[in-house]
Amino acid sequence: MNQNKQQIAIIIGAGPAGLTAAYELLQKTEIKPIIFEASSEIGGISKTVNYKGNRIDLGGHRFFSKSDRVMKWWLNLFPLEEEGAQGDRVMLTRNRLSRIFYLRKFFDYPVTLSFKTLANLGLWRSLKIGLSYAKIRLFPIKQEKSLEDFFINRFGRELYLTFFKDYTEKVWGIPCDELSADWGAQRVKGVSVAEVVKHALKSFFFKKSLNQKNIETSLIHKFYYPKYGPGQFWEYVAKLVKNKGGMVYLNHRVIGLRKQGKKITQVLVLNLRTNQKRLYPADFVFSTMPVKELIAAIEDEVPQDVDKVASNLLYRDFLTVGLLVSRLKIGPKIPDNWIYVQERDVKLGRIQVFNNWSPYLVKEPDKIWLGLEYFCQEGDHLWRMKDDEMAQFAIEELAQIGFVDPKEVLDKTVLRMPKAYPVYHGAYEQFDLVREYTDEIENLFLIGRNGMHRYNNQDHSMLTAMKAVENIVRGRKDKDNIWRVNAEKEYHEEKQKP
Repeated sequence: MNQNKQQIAIIIGAGPAGLTAAYELLQKTEIKPIIFEASSEIGGISKTVNYKGNRIDLGGHRFFSKSDRVMKWWLNLFPLEEEGAQGDRVMLTRNRLSRIFYLRKFFDYPVTLSFKTLANLGLWRSLKIGLSYAKIRLFPIKQEKSLEDFFINRFGRELYLTFFKDYTEKVWGIPCDELSADWGAQRVKGVSVAEVVKHALKSFFFKKSLNQKNIETSLIHKFYYPKYGPGQFWEYVAKLVKNKGGMVYLNHRVIGLRKQGKKITQVLVLNLRTNQKRLYPADFVFSTMPVKELIAAIEDEVPQDVDKVASNLLYRDFLTVGLLVSRLKIGPKIPDNWIYVQERDVKLGRIQVFNNWSPYLVKEPDKIWLGLEYFCQEGDHLWRMKDDEMAQFAIEELAQIGFVDPKEVLDKTVLRMPKAYPVYHGAYEQFDLVREYTDEIENLFLIGRNGMHRYNNQDHSMLTAMKAVENIVRGRKDKDNIWRVNAEKEYHEEKQKP
């Protein structure tokens, strides 16, 4: 390699992990980042779609992290409006409220042991939940082999059957007793009945604030949010990357990775607009593309067992139906950011109320702008529905559970996001084979949710990118610190040594 030439880092994907990697490289090195994004939009699953002036946040992205580094990173670029920042590039402080809709009633989420919860459940069901929890505290499952074991150990069988089993299986399309307990370790972590009670007591006796570092993410009560949604934030980061000398190419898909020894030396890219292919030299490669596609793109011979595991990794896909309504039948205004739909008679998984994320997401403040979220598989019945058919299906389900009168629906749109969620099932049990193989490629860094086949939040994805850049700066060869992000509680709270 000619030392006089500027080194190039090829970054696959313009989501939070890819854009963070590019920004960090420009801040801390002389390496030039070149980002290739297969879609036509910035932000990955954290993008914000503008539909006729109404903005849709795909999934709902709270800007909250236990990492001080991530929090400072966000606020350095988007200052707080409440502290005097003006204009469009600001963070709003938002109240967090999510509830469960079950038995045609609202329950707090996470579930609280309040009088309202007990009244909604009824005496007999509440008694069974209490006895079930007492039993599991006395006789816990010693080895958690499945997600079902994980939930039962923390909530008891009855509470698991009431609030977790059906919704989780709606999300994943797989029975809980077949899903790996790793999913719970990634997403639920320390949340349990004991933690909920402890949090409730703290909330009662102490004033709420944004100093929530020691609170489980599922229990936080406030968060930051960009004025026009997460897409606005990541579009600004992409602009900074370009202004500082990096490059961002949309509608460009990486289709080939060429190796020499233990390094990727060239990346083959397809321009989806012109259908032309071009080879780019690479000194470093950061991948946020699905692991299945990454391994398939490596042109060098991949070990058979690695290829088999990667090719059989599973994903869950996601679609959102945006509905603009004049009013809600269930009440004049509901305060929730999102509502988990636990009802078994509908496929609807979650409802976002975009007005409550940011009033600036809604073109006309007197209208209600909803996002109806469905979990599905590419090619299944929901995914194959035409947009008008899918929107009508969603309207009928929303009316069925009593939220709207179909006559009050003013407009609708449908958005699809493939491979939104990596699944902890099947070939995932042997994922270490893939990790060991990719870790041996010295200049390849797997980062982000799909890049690592790990159900990371936005801040975890950013931290993996930061750690990867640090490894380059420090000349660190192993990648354990990247994989530890969102895997160890001590690491997550930044108590580990660098």
